[in-house]
Amino acid sequence: MQTDLYSTTALKCSKLITEHYSTSFTLGIKTLDKKFHLPVYAVYGFVRYADEIVDTFHGHDKKTLLARFKADTYLAIDEKISLNPVLHAFQMVVNEYNIDKNLIEAFLWSMEMDLSFTNYTDDKYKEYIYGSAEVVGLMCLKIFCGTDVAQYEALKSPACSLGAAFQKINFLRDIKSDFEERGRTYFPKIDFLKFSEIEKKAIENDIKQDFDDAFEGIKKLPKAAKMGVYLAYVYYLELFKKIKNAPATTIMHERIRVGDTKKMSLLCAAYLKFQITSL
Repeated sequence: MQTDLYSTTALKCSKLITEHYSTSFTLGIKTLDKKFHLPVYAVYGFVRYADEIVDTFHGHDKKTLLARFKADTYLAIDEKISLNPVLHAFQMVVNEYNIDKNLIEAFLWSMEMDLSFTNYTDDKYKEYIYGSAEVVGLMCLKIFCGTDVAQYEALKSPACSLGAAFQKINFLRDIKSDFEERGRTYFPKIDFLKFSEIEKKAIENDIKQDFDDAFEGIKKLPKAAKMGVYLAYVYYLELFKKIKNAPATTIMHERIRVGDTKKMSLLCAAYLKFQITSL
């Protein structure tokens, strides 16, 4: 990574963004090998700010803002510099780790989908999950694997499964705000005015399969990355358990979360298990 003052400051901006927006991912990143911290913060800062455009910048022309953000992203990557510190940090990672622009395009398209779609078909649902979550996991995987292309290719599928599991859990957790505040229904063919236990169970079974597939990949990650990814897996698995134990009517009216004290106990338990078993 570049070490000039501007680049270092830009990377620290992405770190600050991560710390302010997500205590869970911050904890996960801190348990990665130190060499991965700033690159992963840069990826998170980029995706977080793109998501902010479509989710919270009400009263502004979101479509124009997102188009400008997209153009600035590619310009930053091509010119290897940006006056936007988030984009400068991101372009450094993209260029150093040879992150495929198709992954970036898929992510930005999923953000555009949030401005255009409110009800998703099966195909659009899969397309959205790939772009909004799976490709983010692939960007991080590219960082973890470095120049080992064979390892990256071998772990792509479980990395996508982990990203998909995280996103589907987010959908269940955020049903109330997505449906009531933004008018979005991500799960296809489901009427959330009549959301049933049967429908909830079907979604949960799908998520469990994603988790099972993802865990096989986590066990094969480079040692320097394994603990951090495992911690994120453990946290989301705990959130998944809480959602499974809640009735469908509850998740329609209440945002399920894992408390900070529980997060710390999960971190300690995951660390001890990792030290004993190494997965």
